[in-house]
Amino acid sequence: MTKELRSKMGWTEVRVDVPQGWQELVAETLNFGPCTTVAFGTTSIAARQPEEGHDAVRTFVMAQDDTPSFRQRVQVKLDELVELIGVEELTGLRADFKPLPPEDYATSWRKDWKPFRVGRLVLLPPWREEGPPRESDIRFTIQPAGSFGSGRHASTRTCLRVIDQRIRGGERVLDAGTGSGILSVAATLLGAESAVGFDIDPVSKPTADELAEDNGVAARCDFRPGDFSALREDEIGFDVVLANIYADVLQAHAAEFHRRLAPTGWFAFSGCRFDHRDATVAKMNEVGLRIDEERQRGRWVTFVGARA
Repeated sequence: MTKELRSKMGWTEVRVDVPQGWQELVAETLNFGPCTTVAFGTTSIAARQPEEGHDAVRTFVMAQDDTPSFRQRVQVKLDELVELIGVEELTGLRADFKPLPPEDYATSWRKDWKPFRVGRLVLLPPWREEGPPRESDIRFTIQPAGSFGSGRHASTRTCLRVIDQRIRGGERVLDAGTGSGILSVAATLLGAESAVGFDIDPVSKPTADELAEDNGVAARCDFRPGDFSALREDEIGFDVVLANIYADVLQAHAAEFHRRLAPTGWFAFSGCRFDHRDATVAKMNEVGLRIDEERQRGRWVTFVGARA
C-alpha cells in the first residue's frame, strides 16, 4: 500500500492514559497486529487532557481494522499487563478509540512527537530541523514507527545507552537481528569504524539502509538479509556484538555469538524478558560468555559482558 493511499484512508486513534513512568511499557503492549506508530502525549485533536500525573500513549489503526474483536484484544492485552506487573497504580487501564479523518491522522502523531536523548545521542525525526542543544551532542535522525523502531522501546533504549557509554572509536560491530538498523547506525555515529547487521525480516535491509543514508554513515554500514548464514565463515573477531532479540533466539545462537566475538571484545544483548533471564544466563555461561553487568528496564533485561 502506497503512502498516498494510506493518507487517504480513515484511521482510528487508540489512546490509553498511563501513570507517568509506565508509558514505554504500555507502548510496547500496543505494538502488535495492525497498530502502527506509537505516539506519546496529546494533540489539539484530543478530546480531553490526561489527569495530573498521567500521560497519553496513542497508536493508530486503519478504520477497516478497528473491529470489535480488535478492541477486545487491546483491552485483554492491557488487562494481562496489569496482572503481570501487579502494580496498583496501573489498575483500571482502559483504551479509548476515536475515529480520525485522514488529514488528522497525517498530522496528529507528528505534531507532538518529542525528540529525546540517550547519552550523547539526540533522536529527532526528519521533519525537526533544529540541531542538538549541546555542542557535544550527536543528532540521530530516525523515522518514527512502532516503539521498537523509534528507539523508545525499553530494550532498544538500554542498548543505545550501553553503546554510548562503551564505544571508544574504531570498533568493528556485529548487529544480529538489526531490524531498523538503529543500533548499527548509533554505533557508527558514536565512532565505530564499521557495522554489519543482518535480519530475517525482508523489510529490514531497505529500512536500515535508508536510516544509515539519512545519518551519513551508509558507507560504514553493511546490512544483509538472513540469519548468521549471511556472514562469511571468516567474518569473526568483532570488537562489539549487539543483539536486541528475544531470549529464545539469544539462547539458540549463543555459541555463534561467542565464535564471532573477538577475545578482547564485548557484547550487549537486550530483548530478554525478565522471566526468561535465568535460562538465558545459563546458556551464555555454558558457551563461555561472561556477564559483567545486567540492566533492567521495565520487564526487559540487557546483558553486557565478554568472553569468559
